[in-house]
Amino acid sequence: MHFEILRLNDSDGRAQASVIAEASAVREIVDRAAATGARLYIRPHVHPLETPASTSATLPGA
Repeated sequence: MHFEILRLNDSDGRAQASVIAEASAVREIVDRAAATGARLYIRPHVHPLETPASTSATLPGA
């Protein structure tokens, strides 16, 4: 499963940067953000060519 992680601006809460990450990497990203005080918004990410039932499938060329 993949997640979209957005780093939020401290003053107005707008997204400053985003990354798509594997579930296994999310904990490390959250730990780093916690250590620096960064604010994150995390939501599930489904690739437009995948269906929810096939989110573990690997796309050709990916």
